[in-house]
Amino acid sequence: MTAFASSKIDRERAVNAVREQLARVLGDRLLQDAGDRLPYSYDNSRQQALPDLVAFPQTHEEIVLVVRACHTHGLPLVSRGLGSGTAGAAVPVAGGLVLALERMNRILRVDAANRVAVVQPGVTNAELQKAVAVEGFFWPPDPTSAAYSTVGGNLACNSAGPRAVKYGTPRDNTLGLRAVAGDGTELRTGVYTTKGVVGYDLTRLLIGSEGTLGVITEATLKLTPLQSGKQTLRAVYADMTTAASAVSRIMAQPVTPAALEFIDGTAIAMIRGYANTDLPENAGAMLIVEVDGDDACLAAATDAVSAAVKGEGLMELRRAATAEETRALWTARKALSPALRKVAPKKINEDVVVPVSRMAELIGGLQELAARYAITIVNFGHAGNGNIHVNLLADPDDERQMRVIDECLNDVFSLVLKLGGTLSGEHGIGLVKKEYVGLEIEPGTLEMMRRIKAQFDPKGILNPGKFFPST
Repeated sequence: MTAFASSKIDRERAVNAVREQLARVLGDRLLQDAGDRLPYSYDNSRQQALPDLVAFPQTHEEIVLVVRACHTHGLPLVSRGLGSGTAGAAVPVAGGLVLALERMNRILRVDAANRVAVVQPGVTNAELQKAVAVEGFFWPPDPTSAAYSTVGGNLACNSAGPRAVKYGTPRDNTLGLRAVAGDGTELRTGVYTTKGVVGYDLTRLLIGSEGTLGVITEATLKLTPLQSGKQTLRAVYADMTTAASAVSRIMAQPVTPAALEFIDGTAIAMIRGYANTDLPENAGAMLIVEVDGDDACLAAATDAVSAAVKGEGLMELRRAATAEETRALWTARKALSPALRKVAPKKINEDVVVPVSRMAELIGGLQELAARYAITIVNFGHAGNGNIHVNLLADPDDERQMRVIDECLNDVFSLVLKLGGTLSGEHGIGLVKKEYVGLEIEPGTLEMMRRIKAQFDPKGILNPGKFFPST
């Protein structure tokens, strides 16, 4: 699949040729010194590799020029937003050129009449939300990294966040794209309308492909009107299994919550040591539920969800009456990530997904694995989608844990697939999960994906070493 320069001599020739060609156009927007390139050698994973060049395009046309130069000379190219990804997808493991899209950060158009926004890939999620809120809209994807993750990065990994339970993922909220394939071919995919069936759906194919098929240079996004009302509930349960059962009840009734977050008992215990909370003693699990809608209907919708929340194992149910109480109910959930970073900076974080009806089986199975391997496993995430972040808190200095951690992770993935799930909901594959892809996708399907990759990227220069298993 790959035809890029691989030997040291060929690589040097390719780098020099691309450098000479791009320097004339980009000037000081082409980084060459090692110290300047270092910040673009890693993302939010523990992976790192130094690129040979870093380019900062500002227009679609400049991206076309960069891609064509890399294609001509066989130089690997990795697209990058702001490096918030956790799977190593933006790490230039084959060297080459990092295409840093952070300066492609303009909101080109907000078309309120058609509920559409057109943006460049370097716009942050938070900047987009602020701009469209002025017109009374929001873009549904809302990853927890919204303040520093780009729309291009959200699209590359199909990253969603809590609101996906009701409003869907980037694939559900993107109408069309402008992109550049690996040979420099310019692409326009999708439509400007909410309906359209002309041609293959290349928009949904490019979204989630982690920069292996093309470089997204512009996105036409479908906006949703802001709801006038929102109600937040916090439910605490005696154990994780009863909380997981409550998730199934909530999702089986007609009112779909805007967010449904899950935190297990181990996470609650960890939070207690990091932040002040008013959670009941012996709390085994917690759900944070948000219901949104028109003010006239909100109370009835909240009552319906509250009825589903109640059941076996419920210790406490609180309903926020003010904005301050809403913030208070979210305190424990928001304290979790910093607590994990402090307690276990080298944790293994997987974002698996199972059918909502099998959440209880997943949580029970994870408890069994934690006991079997004597490894602390912390679980939290977007329960309404069955998307659970499974954190294995193995100590790198513990030889026993290091011997069994890979076996434990394999068993986690086997459990997920046995329950009809998938290995990643929004973090993507990148480097850290690529060797497990063959567990989920059968050989014939993988081969077809490789053929598709070859059509978009004949020399295999786009994000090489990612996404596909090595064999």
